[in-house]
Order: sequence, then C-alpha cells, then structure tokens
Amino acid sequence: MSSSSPQLRRLKPAYQYVVNNFLAVLAVPLVVAGIVSAARVGPEELLARLHALRPVHVFLAAFVPAAAGVLYLMMRPRSVYLVDYACFRTKPSHRVPFGTFLEHAKLVTFIEGASIDERSVRFMTRLLERSGLGEETCLPPAHHFIPPYRNLEASREEVELVIFSAIDDLLAKTGISPDAIDFLVVNCSLFAPIPSFTDMIIRKYKMRSDIRNVHLSGMGCSAGLVSVGLARNFLQVAPRGSHALVVSTETITPNYYVGKERAMLLPNCLFRMGGAAALLSTCRAKARFRLSRVVRTLTGAQDNAYRCVYQEEDDEGHRGINLNKDLMTIAGDALKANITAIGPLVLPASEQLLFALSFIARRVFNNKSIKPYLPDFRMAFEHFCIHAGGRAVIDELQNSLGLSDEHVEASRMALHRFGNTSSSSLWYELAYIEAKGRMRKGDRVWMIGFGSGFKCNSAAWECIEPARDAQGPWADCVSRYPVHIPEVLKH
Repeated sequence: MSSSSPQLRRLKPAYQYVVNNFLAVLAVPLVVAGIVSAARVGPEELLARLHALRPVHVFLAAFVPAAAGVLYLMMRPRSVYLVDYACFRTKPSHRVPFGTFLEHAKLVTFIEGASIDERSVRFMTRLLERSGLGEETCLPPAHHFIPPYRNLEASREEVELVIFSAIDDLLAKTGISPDAIDFLVVNCSLFAPIPSFTDMIIRKYKMRSDIRNVHLSGMGCSAGLVSVGLARNFLQVAPRGSHALVVSTETITPNYYVGKERAMLLPNCLFRMGGAAALLSTCRAKARFRLSRVVRTLTGAQDNAYRCVYQEEDDEGHRGINLNKDLMTIAGDALKANITAIGPLVLPASEQLLFALSFIARRVFNNKSIKPYLPDFRMAFEHFCIHAGGRAVIDELQNSLGLSDEHVEASRMALHRFGNTSSSSLWYELAYIEAKGRMRKGDRVWMIGFGSGFKCNSAAWECIEPARDAQGPWADCVSRYPVHIPEVLKH
C-alpha cells in the first residue's frame, strides 16, 4: 500500500480533472462525431433533411428548452449578497493584559458575596497561558472597576458603544441611508433588555416605522450565522433590491462570574469585547460577496449536547455559563453532521465520488479497518473562518479537516488579538484575511460557527470584489501579524 500511495497521489489530479469535467469530457467526442457525420452527409442532403422536419418538431425543439430555462429562472431562490461589513474597533483604554486581569481577579476575592479564591486564580492563570489569547484583548469599561459593574446601565453602555460604532463604520463604508434598510436582525445571547437591541438601533438611527426587526437571544456563539440565514430568508421574499442589516455581538458586562466552579470560570478567561455589522442585499451592485449556502445543524435533542453549554447558578447562587468537559466531543459530532449536510452542496464531484465509494466499501465488506474517506474541503474553499472559541476548538477543526497552519491562521490570530468575541469572531477573521491582502475575486470562504444548543452552523461565500481598504479592526496591528503562539506551558 505504501509503495502505491505515491502513484495514487500522482494520478489524483488526472482523476479530479476527468470527474469534475465529466460532461465536457463526454460532450467533446459527441460534438466531434456530429461534425464528422455532417461533413460526410454533405450540405445538400443535410438541408434536405432539415426541410423534411415538421414545423411542430421545430417548434417543440425551440420552445421546450426556452420554457424550461424561463421556469428555472423564475423558481430558483434569489441570490443574496454581502454589500460590506464592519467590526467594532477596540481602544487601547479597553485593553486587559494578563497581569491586569489576574490582579483584578485576586481583588474580587475580597468583595462581599464573591467566592473566587486563590485556587481559582491559579486555575485562571494556567488557563490564560494555554488559551492562545494575547495581551491586547479588551474588556468593557465596566470590568475595569473593582468590583466590576454588572448593572443594567453599564450593560447598555457597552451595547451602545459596540454596536453603534460598528454600524457607524458600516454606514460610512456603504454610503447607505438608514431609511433604505428594510430588515434588521440582531443577535446577543446573554443580554436581552427591554426595549430590545433592535429598538435601540431603530431609535438611534431614526429608521422607518415599517422596518421588520428581530432580536435573537440565547443562541450562542453560532448565532451570527443564524442571523445571516434569517436575513437571507427575509430578502428572498422581499422586493428586489431590499437591504437587511445584521448585527452580531455578545455583552460581557453583566456576565462576569464571581464563583469558583472551574467549568464556569472558563468564560471569564476566554470571552472578550467585540461586535460586527453586515449589510445584505438582493442587489448585486456594489456587493463584495455572494452568499452561496447556509447550513444549520442542531443536536439539542440529545441531553448531553443540550447541557454542554448551560447557563446556571452554582451551589452558592452565583450565575455563570457552565462549559461541560464533553464540549469538544459534542462539537466534533455536530461538525460531522454539518459536514455531511454541506459536503454535497459545495464539494466537487471527484471528492463526492471518493466519499461514496468509501462508504459503500465499508458497508459491503463490513470491514471497519477500511477508513472512511475524509473529503478534502480545500478543493471547495480557499479560505476558512473557524469560530475562535478557543485554542482547542481551532486545533480540533484543523486536525479534523486536514487544514494547514495558513488555513487556520486567521482564526488563531483573531483569538490572539481579540479573544473569543462570540458570534462576531467570524467577521474579525474575514477582516484579517482581507487585511493581509489574501482575498481574490472568485475566492470561496467557509465560515464555521459553534454555539449552545448544541449547534454547528456553516455559511459559504464567494468573493465578487476584494476590499480596497480592508484593514478595518486590524488597521493598527496587522503588520505585526501573524505572531508566534508558544506551545502549551508545562507546570
């Protein structure tokens, strides 16, 4: 087997070319045979045969294909485009280096009602060293106080700072008026005040009274792609040229955990301040990406998947998010289900055929030693935006999909510079790819998000026009990236 492997690798490009261009390979000989046959018959006999055709045959030969083409164009879903997007740009005053974070955590131990102890602080220290986060990640202003502010007023201030800044940048980029926006979809999982986020945005930008608006809460880190899918559905049934504004964020202020349960201390160390706004439309003019696919996978019917990311109170009454130890296994299962769903929609025929043959061989021969063929998604996408949920998440997906370090560079660098910004992390990663000048016209992008429930959601995009000024949130630091992230430290 080992001796034949190099031969198989050399033959694979030829196999891919033949299978992926099967119709063309089949059509060329048929066309050549038709031309040769017509040449042998001669022009006079050919014209005589054409005159012998009945008018009804000529009519059907022209009408049926034309009618089928018109019917297809009328019934196919409208294409949805990404006009542009913008990410919240953090400020140096929001920066929380490891030393500052840990010093604050130690001081919180002396606050009445808190139960964080020295053991918890040591645990968070080890976790930060292994996390893949850098020294420039940011927390909201309320968390720079001791004790951290967790009230409604401070939470609303963070919301307004993050989402209004992102929307302002987006409106400036696109030049669109708030009056031209027909749909507004916002997602934030852990903070759902009254009035809602959408009401805050409508009031701020004086939007139309008939705008359709939705606030999604409790959907986890993959809610950004849920919002994109919902906005797409709205646009496909709306008049052509309609616009939808999608805003993704997570409010950190009210969710600082002051207990000592380790599984609930993880979010304190990983989640950071961030948000993004994206403008979608069914009008191709000025659009930069085309939305190819949105595929959602939900495994919440299983109890272990439902509870693996769970908001609850600990034994002392402190509220937080419990990240179960089986999270990576459950995420892997959800990813497999999502890959199974999206694979036939995006993979070339050569990869689908190999996967099918592998599946049939395992079933027919009932031999588990025959390993299932893992499709090469690098044949379908040039760029990958994997939710920056943590170092372990990125490592797991890199190994599962057989990706190179360059393919996951955007995810690692977004985690290092901005931390886990929840549903908006995918947009920071896309911004990194563009800031590095790696996006080309026609390039395909795969966004993969994970979230509570448990969910794995995917979105596939095709680049129409790379950004001219693409630095965005990376404007002040992209020249320093990529940075080396050291291996896990030993203790």
